[in-house]
Amino acid sequence: MRLFEEEDSPLELNILPMIDVIFSILAMFIITSIFLTRIDSLPVNLPKANSATPQKSTPVTLTINPVGAIAFNRQPVELENLEPLILQQQQLNPELVVVVNADEQVNHGRVVEVMDLLRQVEGVKLAIATQKKQ
Repeated sequence: MRLFEEEDSPLELNILPMIDVIFSILAMFIITSIFLTRIDSLPVNLPKANSATPQKSTPVTLTINPVGAIAFNRQPVELENLEPLILQQQQLNPELVVVVNADEQVNHGRVVEVMDLLRQVEGVKLAIATQKKQ
């Protein structure tokens, strides 16, 4: 006597675990890429210029926010204390480039005051950060 046998069902590929793995890898890639971007300065609205070009060196950033407060490499600092910090950085890097990130709403006199102090330090190169016009 022959018993009733079940038909062989076709093999199926369950892709749900594979989708979970792919989304996990994608999430790790996104999170890692966020941490790889380097932001040296505080967020300010930079003025726009046609001649803006990216710099290849790792400069020291000096940020001036809209109210005129100064930050040296993201650390708040007073104008009087800025020169010793610049000299200290210059000892580590003789070809020091200081990039001034001044908000476009900052009083022009404040920017000139900071630039004047930076120009008095011998051997320091000065750059002003801008955005490329679109």
